Amino acid sequence: MTAATRERPAVRHQEVMLPMQAQFSISPSFGDPRLPPRFWAKVNPNGPLPAHRPDLGPCWEWTAPLRRDGYGQFLVGSRLDGTRKPVLAHRWAYEHLIGPFGPGLQADHLCRNHACVLPAHLEPVTHRENVLRGTGLTALNARQTHCPRGHPYDLLNTLHRSGRRGCRACVALARSGE
Repeated sequence: MTAATRERPAVRHQEVMLPMQAQFSISPSFGDPRLPPRFWAKVNPNGPLPAHRPDLGPCWEWTAPLRRDGYGQFLVGSRLDGTRKPVLAHRWAYEHLIGPFGPGLQADHLCRNHACVLPAHLEPVTHRENVLRGTGLTALNARQTHCPRGHPYDLLNTLHRSGRRGCRACVALARSGE
């Protein structure tokens, strides 16, 4: 071994694992001691199997009361020192078993079950990605490839105005009086 080889610094990219990669290398088990027993008492580990993604396995379903939007809520902190506050159960479990979400990221339920708290069923994504993966009107419209008259939404035929998408061919037809 030469002196130059011994003096070379260690390669950093081989030593440091990125947070996004870390979520797939850690597989927490039900009843993990990093979460309190009162949390686990509110979870059914034999929840439903996602119909669209059976490869994910069964959900860990939150059995305590849910918020109006279907997400589980868990109280953390103490009444004595004024730190008691409600948190989203799925997010709290993920952050304590896997790690924090990056800035600007939110949880996407791959299983599409808002009551699920299994970290393996969650993926940190941007708000835009979360909306586009969903089944709401915004996501459905974004997936459309043709206008209602059948013209393609492509680079040449698509208008973008005020955050909306339109069809140049339809506009031309409207101007011509058809």
